[in-house]
Amino acid sequence: MDEVDMVFVGADGVVESGGIINMMGTYQVALVAHTMNKPVYVAAESYKFARLYPLDQKDMAPALRPIDFGVPIPSKVEVETSNLDYTPPQYLTLLFTDLGVLTPSVVSDELIQLYL
Repeated sequence: MDEVDMVFVGADGVVESGGIINMMGTYQVALVAHTMNKPVYVAAESYKFARLYPLDQKDMAPALRPIDFGVPIPSKVEVETSNLDYTPPQYLTLLFTDLGVLTPSVVSDELIQLYL
């Protein structure tokens, strides 16, 4: 992260809070970038705006099957089965969309316009 000026990520979904749903690891990358004062930009189309309001990672639906690591998993080990994570809006700088460049706080206003 020392060698980058900014971080660009895509999004599988943009939720009402201005946060994003994306592949596992996006939250960690955004968290490290935020800690090191690097801007995090999101590219997403407006059809990915969703009227969802997850509060944290536990609100994400689990995947249909656990990840296959190629080795047997002991019966006492619990495996997280979600392949998506939620990145809260406080770790995102701007969203680049077909509606324009938005701050995470403006997403709920755009959702109101889209669904009215």
